[in-house]
Amino acid sequence: MSSNSIINESETFEIGERTVHRLGFGAMRLCGDEIIGSPDDEETAREIVQNAVDCGVDFIDTADSYGPAVSERLIGEAIGDPDDVLIATKAGLLRNRRGDWIAHGDPDYIRNQVLTSLDRLRTDTIDLYQFHRPDDDTPFEDSVQAFAELKDEGVVEQVGLSNVSVDLIERAREHVEVATVQNRYNLNDRGSAAALEYCEEHDIGFIPWAPINGADLEEHGDLLDEIADDHDASRRQVGIAWLLERSPVMLPIPGTSDPGHLESNVAASQLSLSDDDVQRLTEAAD
Repeated sequence: MSSNSIINESETFEIGERTVHRLGFGAMRLCGDEIIGSPDDEETAREIVQNAVDCGVDFIDTADSYGPAVSERLIGEAIGDPDDVLIATKAGLLRNRRGDWIAHGDPDYIRNQVLTSLDRLRTDTIDLYQFHRPDDDTPFEDSVQAFAELKDEGVVEQVGLSNVSVDLIERAREHVEVATVQNRYNLNDRGSAAALEYCEEHDIGFIPWAPINGADLEEHGDLLDEIADDHDASRRQVGIAWLLERSPVMLPIPGTSDPGHLESNVAASQLSLSDDDVQRLTEAAD
């Protein structure tokens, strides 16, 4: 159990028939440097996953390319396949020792990767399976159709997309129900504003990756520090709290390899920003 018993007090959102708290946990940082290989201390990594669950986090995001395979394996070892935690993973990127992220959306590859993810996560069904990135060498519809077929076969419960435009979301929805979209979005980077608006209109969960990127927070450091001081909070906590206020479909997944940062991130769900705070932050990058 988390030593301070910090509890996730974020509101909830429905992904398919599953209800999760909107503040989740991103498991990318459980790996080694450059998200390649194992962390220096695997036991601590597993403890962080367990501590997140103990704090009431019931939505964990990972991918087969994190490590690769390492993040999924550590999650499986730490918590197995609990009924009350939704584990989301992804397929569609290759890795190498240089740390490159190489799009690969071949349908046969996706079908192969889901088997490896099932094994590492110690489950019979993937709760949420996301297409990690469109591949210029594979027709987008062909990749999406592979995910649709896996859902029809009962191998995955829900299908999500990542790094996509509104046009691609609409094209994907012609083949399969899209439960979530995961794009880069934070206080300073609003490049996916149109996708977020589309998700709001269609009740699709929006998962912002890099939700509290340090460089992006630095761009508005003075404002963040002012608001943080008023609430006895940190910049990161204010950034998370703003995301939770930004939209009812927003599902932030801040990640960390540090137990202290985990508790701090979860505590952000208890931070109540004023309407003025939210407006000033929202207008900061407009």
